[in-house]
Formats: sequence, C-alpha cells, structure tokens
Amino acid sequence: MRPLPRPQPVPRAAGIEELCQKREELCRQIQQEEEEKQRLQNEVRQLTEKLARVNENLARKIASRNEFDRTIAETEAAYLKILESSQTLLSVLKREAGNLTKATASEQKSSAGKDS
Repeated sequence: MRPLPRPQPVPRAAGIEELCQKREELCRQIQQEEEEKQRLQNEVRQLTEKLARVNENLARKIASRNEFDRTIAETEAAYLKILESSQTLLSVLKREAGNLTKATASEQKSSAGKDS
C-alpha cells in the first residue's frame, strides 16, 4: 500500500501570510486616515472659532457704521435747517434794511420840505 500524500502547508501558509500583510497595510491606511481626520477636525474647530470671532467683530463694526450713518443723516438735516433759517433771516434782514432805508429817505424828504 502506498502512503497517503501529505497536505502541502507551504502554499496555505503563504496565503495566510499574504492576507496578514494586506490586513497590516489596511491597518496602516486606517491609522493614517484617522490621523488625517483628527487633523481636519482640529482645523474645522479652529476655523469655526475664528469665524465666530470674525462674525462678532463684523457685527460690531456694522453697528458702528450704522450709528455713523444715523449721526451723519441727523447732522446733515440739522445743517440744512440752519442753512434754511439763515437764508430766511438774511431775507428778513434785507427786507427790513430796505424798509428802514425807505423810511429814512421819506423822513429826510419831509424834513427837507419843512426846512425850505
């Protein structure tokens, strides 16, 4: 009788070894991607904080600009009222000066007529 053939462990072991190597490579890739994920999450957190600070500063500056706009508008309106009032005052002054000039001229004519 002939002896039974032995199983060949070498090819089988090589197959297992190959699977183990593929698994190790996959583990390295997973580790690298987890590190990249952590780095990106930190960047996102930092950028989110920075964005919040920029938004706060922007809101304060916009509020200040709006206050400037309001103050400028009120000041311009007041200036226009003052200008209008000064024009009215100037017109009244000219009219009254004209009236006084006429009155003075009339009085001088009256006085001159009496003196003759």
